[in-house]
Amino acid sequence: MTERLVVIGGDAAGMSAASQARRRRAADDLEIVAFERGHHTSYSACGIPYWIGGAVPGPDALVARTAAEHRARDIDLRLGTEVVGIDPERGRVRSRDADGGEQWTGYDHLVIATGAVPVRPPLPGIDAPGVHGVQTLDDGEAVLRGLDRAEVRRAVVMGGGYIGVEMAEAMLRHGLDVTLIDRNEQPMTTLDPDMGRLVRDALEGLGVRVVSGAPARAVLTGEDGRVRAVATDAAEHPADLVVLGLGVRPQTDLAAEAGLPLGAHGGLLTDLSMRVRGTERIWAGGDCVEVLNLVSGALQHIALGTHANKHGKTIGTNIGGGYATFPGVVGTAVSKVCDVEIARTGLKESQARAAGLRYVTAVIESTSRAGYYPDAAPMTVKMLAERRTGRLLGLQMVGGEGAAKRVDVGAVALTAGMTVEQVVGLDLGYAPPFSPVWDPVLVAARKAADAVAADIAAD
Repeated sequence: MTERLVVIGGDAAGMSAASQARRRRAADDLEIVAFERGHHTSYSACGIPYWIGGAVPGPDALVARTAAEHRARDIDLRLGTEVVGIDPERGRVRSRDADGGEQWTGYDHLVIATGAVPVRPPLPGIDAPGVHGVQTLDDGEAVLRGLDRAEVRRAVVMGGGYIGVEMAEAMLRHGLDVTLIDRNEQPMTTLDPDMGRLVRDALEGLGVRVVSGAPARAVLTGEDGRVRAVATDAAEHPADLVVLGLGVRPQTDLAAEAGLPLGAHGGLLTDLSMRVRGTERIWAGGDCVEVLNLVSGALQHIALGTHANKHGKTIGTNIGGGYATFPGVVGTAVSKVCDVEIARTGLKESQARAAGLRYVTAVIESTSRAGYYPDAAPMTVKMLAERRTGRLLGLQMVGGEGAAKRVDVGAVALTAGMTVEQVVGLDLGYAPPFSPVWDPVLVAARKAADAVAADIAAD
């Protein structure tokens, strides 16, 4: 008897699950129906700021697999169709098409891959024309249409996280006067404040006005109803276009209405197989779930395409009759603003404290290549290690070209549970065009190991 898999969400997690299940089970064994309320499928949301900034063509360049390609593999993909209800007891979902028509579709397996939505605070004027979130390809197209307006000269970016700094760069590339407003004292709160300060310095060096410790209170509009400024407690910041970079939240309203379990961050809770806890035939993955941090042992919400694709493959393998798990993450992320690269993995200081861990820190200055080699770029590296044991807890980097991907050394070391002393002994590649004779990661690890040893000696 043919079973039916229903997928809610046509991007990374959902379509990875559908594709993997199809590889393992033929159409006469498993019917696959996927609902996507937007107009695009299987695209890289992470690439949207770079498309807007002109670094990559788009949107077609950001689409990994088109709707036609999915349909050619016997996946019934329905674009412009939104799922508006889940009935777990009867095993069915209610969908609404572009014309407003509704119907119920039964399932034997359900994958919830509804993603995340940009945080949009309930401020006066927040829905005014000229205010844009950046999450979907449709959002990207809306920003570009806004930039085409002849009178657009000033942009305000609200929020200093990954999307905020990336969109600040995109606005600079369009020649706009850019102001970044952030409620925090330093941008990039995924870093410690001392490292966030380096990002602020870099932004200001590029000509971005950074207004810190100043949450937005209202979006002000002109006589035409369009945005004209963003107000904080202290000032009004003129704007012809506003970009929201305040982070995202899991899009789990449907799941909540269906009574499915949510975590402290609002994401769906799953087991290692990505099955929704307390259910037999409902799975979830991507930006709508919470994941285990392998360093702290805590659940957290991390919206990244890398995780979403792995979730989808895990789900599809299990539905397809195999066995797979997603064990968790160490919290690795990289970004850039123009020529400044930003990277982190593991825990920052506040996360280590929240996990009840005692730690030492080490901060070093180095270069991406041998100092005498042309175009060697400076970088700052910060490392956290557990007191007494020396277990690596976290790694952060801010610097020029060649800084960000070095964080992968830390990601592997964290996953393996290595100590900083063991990291010092790693046999990393060396040649003057690529690294000083002591790689910056090894220099930071050596300093952290010394701090651990000094701490033990002092007790």
